[in-house]
Amino acid sequence: MQIETAQVSLIGDRDDNQDRVGIFKSENAVLLIVLDGMGGHSDGSRAAETALKSIGDAFTRQTHPLFDPLGFMHLVLSRAHDEVVHLGSDQSVDSRPRATCAMCLVQDGNVYTAHIGDSRVYLLRQHAIAQRTRDHSHVELLLREGKITEAEIPGHPMRNFVECCLGGDPAIPEMTISGRKIMQPGDVLLLCSDGVWCNLKDDDVSSFTRDQASLQTALEALGKRATTASSPYSDNTSAVSLRWLAS
Repeated sequence: MQIETAQVSLIGDRDDNQDRVGIFKSENAVLLIVLDGMGGHSDGSRAAETALKSIGDAFTRQTHPLFDPLGFMHLVLSRAHDEVVHLGSDQSVDSRPRATCAMCLVQDGNVYTAHIGDSRVYLLRQHAIAQRTRDHSHVELLLREGKITEAEIPGHPMRNFVECCLGGDPAIPEMTISGRKIMQPGDVLLLCSDGVWCNLKDDDVSSFTRDQASLQTALEALGKRATTASSPYSDNTSAVSLRWLAS
């Protein structure tokens, strides 16, 4: 694979950074992960760290390319959920550690995506959003039911209410896992926590690589733009990215 990768994680205006990011590479596959420890719950950073280690270790133990990418993603997310639940086993359900997750597996010229909560995956093609995941959030549910419009989401009082996540309730959470998408030269994957997308426009996201030769430089600039747009109340702001050059 001929790829370029980058990652960034900024604390923003918070006291600590509860996000975690990871890029795990082998000769024939790469796994990208963003985890957002939920700040309203105790020890969100430990939830994100535990899930990252669980998923990363599982990927490293596999033979690549993976025989069953979708099965792998479902299995590792379920196991990571169990481990995060265990962290809070001695706490009330409401205060247990939790995290949202976005994940991409790239192999054989294809990408497979998975997410839980409102951490997102964008597929950018020719500086436009070709696809993006839909959040597991209350406002997204209202949008699908036709009770609100897209324009009403930014000012909605329950905009930040997440419907599912890793950790908390022992039941396996809802997760969205995509089928195979074929990568084209120049395609860019962007995985990010809500600190990146919450106060940026789609044009800011889709064009973030336009003026930068280096993906790392472009991603760092996007992170700074996101924290500035949300200042003085910016959240942790984290992302990983991959540019597909050739198979």
